[in-house]
Amino acid sequence: MATRSDPLLLLRASIASSTPPIPTTSSDASTPADSLAHATHLVFNTQSAADGAQHTAVPLSTPTRFISAAAGDKPLDLRSVYFCWLHKDSGVGDYISATQALNQQLQADGAAGGTVNNLVFVEKLDLVTWLSGDASEHESEFIKSEDNTRQVRQEADAVAGIAAGDGDVMMGEAADLEGEHVKGGQKELERLKDIYAMERRMGDHNTVLRGVKPTDFSHIRKHAESFLRRTTIKPTGPTPAIPAAIANRPTVKPIPTSRRPEQPIILLSPSASSLLRLPNIKSFLVDGVYTPPDTATTTANILHINRLLPSIDPNRPLRFILVDTPDHFKPDYWSRVVAVFTTGQTWQFKGYKWTQPAELFSHALGVYVGWRGELIPDTVKGWGRGVLSAQLDKYVGGPGGVEKNSVSRWRDREVVEDIWGAIEGSMRARGWGKEGT
Repeated sequence: MATRSDPLLLLRASIASSTPPIPTTSSDASTPADSLAHATHLVFNTQSAADGAQHTAVPLSTPTRFISAAAGDKPLDLRSVYFCWLHKDSGVGDYISATQALNQQLQADGAAGGTVNNLVFVEKLDLVTWLSGDASEHESEFIKSEDNTRQVRQEADAVAGIAAGDGDVMMGEAADLEGEHVKGGQKELERLKDIYAMERRMGDHNTVLRGVKPTDFSHIRKHAESFLRRTTIKPTGPTPAIPAAIANRPTVKPIPTSRRPEQPIILLSPSASSLLRLPNIKSFLVDGVYTPPDTATTTANILHINRLLPSIDPNRPLRFILVDTPDHFKPDYWSRVVAVFTTGQTWQFKGYKWTQPAELFSHALGVYVGWRGELIPDTVKGWGRGVLSAQLDKYVGGPGGVEKNSVSRWRDREVVEDIWGAIEGSMRARGWGKEGT
């Protein structure tokens, strides 16, 4: 077991007793530090029934038993552990920004020096859970016990005994390094210890299944088709004769089945200056009425709407998917993008398959929506006929969210129909409605 002077256990105990440690510039609490960048020690105040109040000062550069990949698979120092706990409720972006700011402060004149390691999400979650007491002292996969080295050596002794031909050796039979000589020889033990020291830590399912971009498995599909064709090869040899009674029967043609049509995708602009975003796009395209996105209560990151396009499918409406980011797109999703709403800002296309506007709007219709009477941006005009420009009557809000504009919203429906007509024409020109698409 780890002793109570262990920095991790001291920090865990101070959190449990609601007596947070004090960052200081010396080994006592008489000179508290004004910031963590100038602190050199962390003073823990504990209460004991036998000894009363105790003050334990631990240097912030002290390595702990938390092994982090951010520190090069080495022990994390106490400053990084304490800083992680202070930002337990911060988001990933805020935590990274705070780490960079503290590292700059540590290098300034008069600061304590050193660096703070930025933990990845899995390590941060594990450390915060362990420090808050939601996990026992032995449940963290990143925290090594003080007896870990001794245990590894005992396992090495057991393996060394088996390698020497002594048969099965139980863990309890492995001799302590301070006791009698290990079977198999000291050289074999040292070699095995070196092997164990170079072992690489394997991640859990949270780290192994985490990726940075969608993976294209189309090559696996093509590889599998070569095996599936082998099962459909016609057998060689003479064809057996068909009885006359069966041959004269009228043939029954199977009922043709059309595959399920793919759902077209409409990409919206994520810009805050866009008049149409996810909160208000459904009321606009479905109901034909414009409302400001700030007044809507929808927080969904994906929407579905139905629209009947007679020239594509006159019998049933198509189901459209509306999103404002292609982060979760699979490679084949881009062939289903039929329209892209834009504000004229090219940064919107940074994560697209086609980052150049000329190439993008040759595959999908561009739609720019602005206020009536305002000039259309030159960038939109330069993109040519691949972008539809539409203008709405300005929305003037009044008390209680009721519009006080003298012009009613009846012309919104006309703009909506123009947009749908352009989308339908673009889809028809690109082959939608043929062969089940």
